[in-house]
Amino acid sequence: MILQNLSIVNFKNLTECKLDFSPNINCLIGNNGMGKTNVLDAIYYLSFAKSCGNLTDQMVLNHDADYMMLRGNYLRHGDPIEITMAYQKGKRKTFKRDGKEYQRLSQHIGLIPLVMVSPMDWDLIRGAGEERRRLMDQIIAQGDSEYLAHLIRYNKALENRNSLIRQGYRDPLLFETVEHQLIASAAYIHSARTKWIEVFTPIFMRYYSAIAGSNETVKIELNSHLNDCPMAQLLAQNRERDMIVGYTTHGVHRDDINLLLDSHPMRKTGSQGQCKTYTIALRLAQYDFLKEMSGIMPILLLDDIFDKLDALRVESIVKMVNNSDFGQIFITDTNRTHLDEIVKSINSDFRIFTVDHGNCIDQTHQS
Repeated sequence: MILQNLSIVNFKNLTECKLDFSPNINCLIGNNGMGKTNVLDAIYYLSFAKSCGNLTDQMVLNHDADYMMLRGNYLRHGDPIEITMAYQKGKRKTFKRDGKEYQRLSQHIGLIPLVMVSPMDWDLIRGAGEERRRLMDQIIAQGDSEYLAHLIRYNKALENRNSLIRQGYRDPLLFETVEHQLIASAAYIHSARTKWIEVFTPIFMRYYSAIAGSNETVKIELNSHLNDCPMAQLLAQNRERDMIVGYTTHGVHRDDINLLLDSHPMRKTGSQGQCKTYTIALRLAQYDFLKEMSGIMPILLLDDIFDKLDALRVESIVKMVNNSDFGQIFITDTNRTHLDEIVKSINSDFRIFTVDHGNCIDQTHQS
């Protein structure tokens, strides 16, 4: 998957940018707050139809503007694709592929596989289970459109069941009608997540070992109510409790991932460097998984990944991503030295951009 060029209008602090990219390495340099991450977020947006920070469209619209636009021209298996997004304040956004608007945004997910490594990944370790569920869902959904459809159906059925609970209904037949879809989709979701953990874990372990260069043992486990009990039984045996608390207490919407380091929870025992290594290894394993699932090399976004890592781990990451196993890469950093080292180590095409107060300047030939 190659992003050839990108046009940005009024997205965050980027009022107007037109960028032509290398199919290999693209480096964005600038001080904090200048807009480097916003460029990556615009690229992310065109893959997932939303901001990487889960911000609303109104929140990513430039404060002084009434509309915003993103346009990216891609090569997918060598075939050109144009993706455009337009949003006007007070109206719904439009999302188009080659000029034709999608009926549902979910139809777009998976077309442009992408993996982003960013400082926000810290939430995967320190944050709530919602962050780790989002990781699972994002990875699996990019390679399995049926999974995304089941997620949508499950969440709708869950909302309907919770509505019955809040309104005080107690008719068993009414609950069974609503729960039928909940049970069917829960089974598919749990099966897909279980299979993903089995395939994903050894890939993740390999990347962590390669980056850390140590004998530390890492592992991820699916923590789910459905590991020990089917959804239908969970709903039936917890219905009275659910009526008391006012919502559905058991199901795949409460799933989590146990992130372990030497059999201990990473969030309790990991140092900053270990946590950073852990999240980077998770994302690079995500890259491998998606590449295998889709048959396409995803776009890789590396946002400020060198902070809090020692020189050895930085060197390991640079060597790892700078080979034929990875395709197009975008890297941001405030330290020009890191990016110069990457550029010197490659024998392929590259681009270097400086980002200053929302202005993007190609400085490749001035390097």
